[in-house]
Amino acid sequence: MLSSFFANKKWALWAYAGLAFLIGSLYVQVQLSVAINNWYKSFYDIVGNPELNATKAEILDKDRSFSLLFKDVDKDEEKPNGSQYRSAQTNKNANLDKNSSQNTPAKMMAAQKNKQKYTLLDFWQSMINFAWIAFPYVLLATLTGYFTRVWAFKWREAMTFDYIKYWRNVEREIEGSSQRIQEDIYRFARIVESLGLQVVRAIMKLIAFLPILWGLSSSVALPFIKDYEGSLVWIALLVSVGGLAISWFVGILLPGLEYNNQKVEAAFRKELVYGEDDKKNHAGVETLTELFTGLRFNYNRLFLHYGYFDIWINFFSQLMVIVPLLIMAPGIFTGIITLGSLMQVNNAFSQVRMSFSLFINNWTTITELRSIHKRLKEFEINIGYRH
Repeated sequence: MLSSFFANKKWALWAYAGLAFLIGSLYVQVQLSVAINNWYKSFYDIVGNPELNATKAEILDKDRSFSLLFKDVDKDEEKPNGSQYRSAQTNKNANLDKNSSQNTPAKMMAAQKNKQKYTLLDFWQSMINFAWIAFPYVLLATLTGYFTRVWAFKWREAMTFDYIKYWRNVEREIEGSSQRIQEDIYRFARIVESLGLQVVRAIMKLIAFLPILWGLSSSVALPFIKDYEGSLVWIALLVSVGGLAISWFVGILLPGLEYNNQKVEAAFRKELVYGEDDKKNHAGVETLTELFTGLRFNYNRLFLHYGYFDIWINFFSQLMVIVPLLIMAPGIFTGIITLGSLMQVNNAFSQVRMSFSLFINNWTTITELRSIHKRLKEFEINIGYRH
């Protein structure tokens, strides 16, 4: 399967030059992802610390000052010695302000005011910075998507004509030969290309984001976890490995069911193909009903097993959304980290966790690939394929 494309001189340029281009493209995309992760911190720091023209506290303070002023005027009119009263009241307010400035909430408010503030101009500059990162990423990702489709089709072409040379000399056909040549080869090339590039991308992201996440682990304020160096990295690895083990256990029957499904699909299709040329002897209603009944039974089993597998996958995905937030939330409320740092950690953790969880996220695709590989391996044995 691989040798038809990668060990064939005719396709060597497409195979290796194309692969080099794809790897280079993925490298640039990963670097742009790192730049976006850094942008997260600056952007959310801007959003979280805006410089307001008039804060709510200032407005309330002004309203209170005007109210006190008019109350003092009224009291002056009622009292014979209004100036002495105002003097005493002023001293009293001064003492209250002095005492209040020494308490903890006041200090916290002062510290909050000392934080760097950002204007609307800073916000728009941040949007421009994002555009400089996002537009090249979109263009490169689009070009890469187009090229990978062409590259996968070239792989299919190489496999197809390599197999046909052997298949034409076979005396005893295996079940579903036409389907294995026409459909299984294409699906194999497409899935291997997709998964292969995802593996390369995951490795590159781990190389880029692991040092970032390791450094951000110093901001963890959660008890027990904060004592471990690189705690965020270890948590991402732990949940990914644990999730993979559970996914394997939950979906252990899926490859066999997919393989059986391909067999009954091939039998049903074969009868229909025969019926195109000879409806008198083939594709009768009873025969097709019997074949479709087997198809329905197999699909119902497949849907049932995918049902409880989907329950696990969806639960795991939603749980992973809040894990970094649960870990970093204490740091927000103790003032150790800013909103920007929280969002940067959240994005970096997601990138690392998704790289570790590559096989979990593609488990159904891997299941399909295993069944296709088994069918193509049987086909190679049947046609006596050697390369």
